Amino acid sequence: MDNKELVRLLRGAPLFSRLGAEGLGEVLAIARQKKFSAGTKIVAQGSTGVGFYLVLTGSAQVSRGGERIAELGTGTFFGEMCILDGAPRSADVIAVEDTTCLILRQWDIRSVISRNPDVAMAMLEELSRRLRKTEHSLS
Repeated sequence: MDNKELVRLLRGAPLFSRLGAEGLGEVLAIARQKKFSAGTKIVAQGSTGVGFYLVLTGSAQVSRGGERIAELGTGTFFGEMCILDGAPRSADVIAVEDTTCLILRQWDIRSVISRNPDVAMAMLEELSRRLRKTEHSLS
């Protein structure tokens, strides 16, 4: 995927939507792309996670204890909790179809956040949205 398309996808993701051209360029400079075949476990529940993932193409399923809890598609992300607290992964994420992700390591995303506090605000807003959704489904 070329940089122009990557910038378009980053700009469309809530986490990076507030970044200007310079900030998006910084993200692209430190990120890497990785392809996962359908059925591949991208991250495993309980494993140590040091990466943040943005789905560029394809889709993935999030499950905990074998129970499906979310579907992820282009522009969605996961791994943000590990970035914040360094705790083990809270769920499995499995590629439903061939999927490409942009991956940022913990120390890299923290560097981006330190220079672009809007990324942290967007991350907190998404975490809050996910928590509310979970609370709603439990009630």
